[in-house]
Amino acid sequence: MSTKLWGGRFTGGNDPLMEAFNASISFDKRMWRADIRGSQAYARALARSGIIRGDEAERLVAGLERVADEWAAGVFALAAGDEDIHTANERRLTELLGDVAGKLHTGRSRNDQVATDTRLWLLGEIVELRRHLAELLRTAVERAAAESDLLMPGYTHLQPAQPTRWSHWLLSHAWAWQRDAERLDELTRRVSSLPLGSGALAGNPFGVDRDFLAAELGFASVAPNSLDAVSDRDFVAEFLFWASLTMLHLSRWAEDLIIYSSREFGFVVVADAYSTGSSLMPQKKNPDSLELLRGKSGRVFGELSGFLMTMKGLPSTFNKDLQEDKEPLYDAVDTLRDSLQIAGGVLATLTVNAERMVAALVPEMLATDLAEYLVRKGIPFRETHHVAGAAVRLAEAMGVPLSGLRAADLQTLHPAFGADVVAVWSFERSVEQRDAAGGSSQRAVRAQVNELREWLAARK
Repeated sequence: MSTKLWGGRFTGGNDPLMEAFNASISFDKRMWRADIRGSQAYARALARSGIIRGDEAERLVAGLERVADEWAAGVFALAAGDEDIHTANERRLTELLGDVAGKLHTGRSRNDQVATDTRLWLLGEIVELRRHLAELLRTAVERAAAESDLLMPGYTHLQPAQPTRWSHWLLSHAWAWQRDAERLDELTRRVSSLPLGSGALAGNPFGVDRDFLAAELGFASVAPNSLDAVSDRDFVAEFLFWASLTMLHLSRWAEDLIIYSSREFGFVVVADAYSTGSSLMPQKKNPDSLELLRGKSGRVFGELSGFLMTMKGLPSTFNKDLQEDKEPLYDAVDTLRDSLQIAGGVLATLTVNAERMVAALVPEMLATDLAEYLVRKGIPFRETHHVAGAAVRLAEAMGVPLSGLRAADLQTLHPAFGADVVAVWSFERSVEQRDAAGGSSQRAVRAQVNELREWLAARK
């Protein structure tokens, strides 16, 4: 007699290569706990509907707990024919309990079982990812609060643009991570929809209480349509999109720090714990942690695009193509878990070279402030922008920095310039004038810090 859950229809054996090609136990065994939890809840639901006796349900639940203990202790022995985690667990349960184990699958299909296991497993992983993301965000916020007095150049097109604060730069990435955290919370609701009780495609014929199952397993809702429930992998695609966007944000942050840690910039020093050397050049210290974050983002992007290609042409309900959801999902979870912790470690141990950042500030970055000086005297900005540009050309022609122009020199460009124009040449003043909400002044930065602290506190 076949040991396969589907073997009754077949008389011949599979090609050994087909056996291996079809099997998923090598990777889906990581869902053993979710599979056992789902089976225990289903056994209780069968007893509630009168399909099995209460004592049989208790034996099934206890037997499944013994199987779980073997997995937890690392002694669960896979056997030939264990093509997936569901087959392996039921096979072992049968060895422990005998014929009563055969009642567990009543009204259940691997189609609704695997969909349930995947969602249940992912919900557990999201809890951990949520924690790591919050810790990274908290580290950024607290560094921003502690280092809000540090000035640095701000860039557009990777060219020096205007002065800003180191803390303002930190918070620019923190806000992206905050959106990532919000998106993770939002997609969790859609992951938390119970497929169990949908059968192979048409529903459960034994009156299983799906609301009871949802409550037992901690799902927020019950999938409303059995055809959709067994084939819906939107939650996998959505998670992979979330992972891709989060990695994109980590990659952009890493790129900034790779640039800022270069000898040419020297704004920051990456701790030795997150750096490596060269096998040839003894002087080298490379920010490999940041480069790997940047590189692994492409890996996750590929998992999303590959899975969408798998999904796009599938006919309704379950098809074996859906087995291809597991490996990209598992890998994305693993990559995000590691990446968030590495990013947090890099940020927590990063050394900032405030002197190098200040030294990189140049008076030409205050050209906009010069235009704004005239705006405050009632001159239209479109006119003052041209005047400030002419001042930059004049300074270049005279071979002096923009701040080297005297009031008399500037008056040749516009009569509204006065002796008080000297106040423009202060980087601190420039930054402090950006005081609107979301700006780079001390007050605006503190407001951002407080808002993010409150958000983090509420999320606990």
